Amino acid sequence: MHRYRIRTARLIVVGLFISFSTQAQKIELGATLGGMLCKGDVNPSLNPRFISPGIGGFFRYNVSRSFSLRAGGSIGSFHGEDRFSSDPLQQARNYSYKTNIQELYIDFEYNFLNYKPLPKAKNWTPYIFGGIGLCKFNNDVIRAGGVVTYPLGIGVKYEIKRPWSIGLEFGTRFTRNDYLDGLGDATFGKALTKTTQGNPALSDSYTYTAITLSYTFYKIVCP
Repeated sequence: MHRYRIRTARLIVVGLFISFSTQAQKIELGATLGGMLCKGDVNPSLNPRFISPGIGGFFRYNVSRSFSLRAGGSIGSFHGEDRFSSDPLQQARNYSYKTNIQELYIDFEYNFLNYKPLPKAKNWTPYIFGGIGLCKFNNDVIRAGGVVTYPLGIGVKYEIKRPWSIGLEFGTRFTRNDYLDGLGDATFGKALTKTTQGNPALSDSYTYTAITLSYTFYKIVCP
């Protein structure tokens, strides 16, 4: 009876170890480094002149070869200046801003090619992602928190040397907020004129272009 219990316990331990090892192949941790740009009243288009640094990190769970769930966050800033615009109205306004921002997000990824956890697989794939997030930001006009964002973007990743992968990603965070650049329908602390008002028909958004580096836990070392 005692030997039976020992054998049963061993089988349970081995089964758990195999299960944890299988799950570990689906777990990925990574970091991002890149630049942020805001699209709003001051920057109606994405002008590389105004790109500002951003950094972040993420946890990815590879549900299958094609689908992944990711949770992460990043911090950074963006800025803009009217004086570089060719629009006479913006030149007359001569407004400038800098916004600091922090974000958290959860998104869903679809890999166009199979990302296989096999020893000799040449893993690389383009992918798309979409999800939901929250951000908080501050500039000279407003400090806001709990702003809902809708991340949407594309990327490509390549497993350079197992378990390390690198990638390049471009994503836009759409919002329903008009004060990422400090100019809304009624900018605080200023008289309501044509040059101190934003376009109420347009909400601000921001982009994050980043290089990614990640580590996949392909196995668990038995102690």
